[in-house]
Formats: sequence, structure tokens, C-alpha cells
Amino acid sequence: MLELSPLEIEALRLSLRVGAWSVLASLPLGLAAAFLLARRRFPGKLLLDGLVHLPLVLPPVVVGFALLVLFGRHGPIGGVLYERLGISFAFNWKGAALASAVMGFPLMVRAMRLSLELVDRRLEQAARTLGAGRLRVFLTITLPLMAPGILTGVILAFARSISEFGATITFVSNIPGETRTLPLALYALTQVPGGDAAAWRLAVLSVALAMAALIVSELVARRLGRRLQGLA
Repeated sequence: MLELSPLEIEALRLSLRVGAWSVLASLPLGLAAAFLLARRRFPGKLLLDGLVHLPLVLPPVVVGFALLVLFGRHGPIGGVLYERLGISFAFNWKGAALASAVMGFPLMVRAMRLSLELVDRRLEQAARTLGAGRLRVFLTITLPLMAPGILTGVILAFARSISEFGATITFVSNIPGETRTLPLALYALTQVPGGDAAAWRLAVLSVALAMAALIVSELVARRLGRRLQGLA
């Protein structure tokens, strides 16, 4: 039952590719957003917090439509990128990665922010009094201590990315070999006669990937947490 056809393998590979790139691209922004929300006070902080978490409560189709308006070839951002750099997001795998990154971003930032808020700031202050600069303190103390949250956020965002459907199909459509990830392939199979068996295979595979990501996230967070406690 789990023997996949070439088209299903192609959808799996595309999903993993989209998920990996979406996480890699959003990781620096996620760290920056988590740091701002956890450590800084500034006008508009509540608005930034709302914008970061907005994809969690918006219908994914709305997010996909907004991306199409902004990053389409005639959009205010996508038009500039296409004319000056030749980069296009609409209707290709890069757009699928962008849509997945946007939908997974809140989960990544939330995990990192919670982990950063638990970091003992007295350790950072002690390092500063010994002459360490802000960047060195962040790289050698803050970042290692919040590592469980970073890894948890990355894994959760990856799991969310490979399961993204609504924003992806709205922004980049359902193009075989280009944007047809696992959820889109599953949807396509439900629309054709005789596609039930293949749809079941992809459904089981999607559940297995999501569960594996959640289990790995929990195990890694626990292991790092115990290691950090041992060093304390």
C-alpha cells in the first residue's frame, strides 16, 4: 500500500525541498523577531506581535491571495524583484517555499521567544561585566541557552511547511513537478476516479512525516534541556 509511484515520490521530494528552504529562509528573521518581542520595548510592539501571529488565525487562502498581490510579477514587491533581479515567486517552487515560510513563521517565532524569555539574564550581565560585547554574549551564552527553542521552532515550522495547502494553491497553483507538494497531490488525487489508493498512501505518509517531526522536536528539546541543566 505504501509503494509510491514516481509522481508521488516527486511530490514528496518537492515537499521536503520546499520545507527545507522555507525554514532556512525564515530562520534569521524568526530569531530577530523573537529577540525583539522578548527583549525590546518600542512603539508598535503589539502591532508587530499581531502581524507575526496573524497567519495562525487568518484563512490560508487570504494569506495566499495577499502573497499573490504582493509578490506576483506585477505586484509592488514581486514586480521589482522580477524586473531588476529576474526573480519570480508566482507559480513556481520558490513561491511555494515563501507561502510555507509565512504560514510556519508564527510557530517558529513563538517557540524561540518562549525559550529566550527563560534565559537567565544574570548570566548575560555577568559576561558583560567581564568585558564581553553584546554580540559575543549573544553567540556564546544566549544562543546556546535558547537552543531547545530554536530547534523546536525549526522542526515545527518544517512540519507546518510540508503540510501547507491553502496559501500554496492560491499563490502558486497546483502545477505537477513545480508546485504540487504532498497536500496538493493528495487533493488532486481526490478529484480523479480511481485515485483513492494513491490518496490513502499520501495521507498516511503525511501523517507519518508530521508525527515524526513532532516526536523529534520533543526528544531534541528534552535532551538539550537536560544537557543545559547539567551545565548549570
